[in-house]
Amino acid sequence: MIVEVVGGAGPAPEVRVSSVDDLKHLHLAVGALTTEEADEALRTAGLGRLADADTAFLDVAALRAAAEPLASSGDWGQQFDGMVDHARSKGWVGDDGASLQAHVETAASG
Repeated sequence: MIVEVVGGAGPAPEVRVSSVDDLKHLHLAVGALTTEEADEALRTAGLGRLADADTAFLDVAALRAAAEPLASSGDWGQQFDGMVDHARSKGWVGDDGASLQAHVETAASG
């Protein structure tokens, strides 16, 4: 699953989820935005926050609510729960216990 933060047609960046059926991978893809812009967009969308330029924490409940309507598998909810359980077993959770750690991939070269 990918959470994307991209510059939109309006003044605010757009936040959306894609590849929702791929629950073996979770990352944040950031377009040509600053870390501050991407963090603000994630927070405004209620999907999470950036810890730094390389790490995001995505809210589990908000992620599920955004992605589940787009899923094509009848057992998607069980698969999502499995992804969350796997992340927790690896320690890839935020201090709040309600968010998952995700790697940030940027369009910018540095």
